[in-house]
Amino acid sequence: MRRLPPLNALRAFEAAVRSGSYADAAVQLGVTHGAVSQQIATLENWLGHALFTKEGRRMVATPMARVFAAEVGLSLDRLALAADAYGRPGVRRLLRVSAPTSLAMRWLIPRLHRYHAGHPDVEVVVSTVSSLVEDLRGGVDVAIRRGVARNDLWPQHHVVPLLEEVDTLIVSPALLAARPIRAPADVEGHAWLASATRVGDWDNWLEAAQLQHLAGLPRQTFDHFFVTRQAVVDGLGIGIGPLPLLEIDIARGNLVMPLPDIRVPRTGYVAIHPRRADPSGLLSGFVAWLAGEAAQPAGTPPSGM
Repeated sequence: MRRLPPLNALRAFEAAVRSGSYADAAVQLGVTHGAVSQQIATLENWLGHALFTKEGRRMVATPMARVFAAEVGLSLDRLALAADAYGRPGVRRLLRVSAPTSLAMRWLIPRLHRYHAGHPDVEVVVSTVSSLVEDLRGGVDVAIRRGVARNDLWPQHHVVPLLEEVDTLIVSPALLAARPIRAPADVEGHAWLASATRVGDWDNWLEAAQLQHLAGLPRQTFDHFFVTRQAVVDGLGIGIGPLPLLEIDIARGNLVMPLPDIRVPRTGYVAIHPRRADPSGLLSGFVAWLAGEAAQPAGTPPSGM
């Protein structure tokens, strides 16, 4: 007989450590905050020592508790995947993917029909994050984040290089026709649109264009790039945008690159999935599909265009 802690207490504990709060764990598990607190107290009594300490109004996991939670999470993942692999045949499998909002909207989602065509038994559920944080909170199977392929940044995960990214000047065709940009200095007569989530885009582009002396000119800044992109499409000004995320807009004629040779490399994206049992190959297979899509030649239509 195995001497195991209560399973419900382990689930509550792992969710609390992974999400960073009792409240978020309660939402994920569909129970009350008090139920999570009670389950963690039960586990602490079973183990004989505290798993969390109070810091201000928050309960923070101890260093040893974090190590324990990582092992518990791997065990729960193995159990869930084993049940999925050897459970009811014909049941659709859920694949939960987290990605930055703009990348999800402009790159991932338009390509998912190709994955579904080859995997009709898998339902991909996409959630978005509004900032390119390294944090992997929340129950997801695969996360796409900006970063480099270094496993030490995410020690409990496989990290696979996905997309390289470059910034370039973007403008709507109508605005370009009304106020042409034939040389870098021509940007001075336009309204500049910027994004709070992409700090430094304009300064880096101006440096690449040898226009550092214009860095002090005013800009209208939006809270997220997908808002900035829409403002550029609507002809409200010019902006700095990333490739390959904007290839759809360029192919459809929504946006134009007036100075395509001036490009600024940026840190690209990686696909991250847990180091856990994957008997069906669902996670590794999806990441391999992502990498294959990313390797398509520039300009390859992501959907029927």
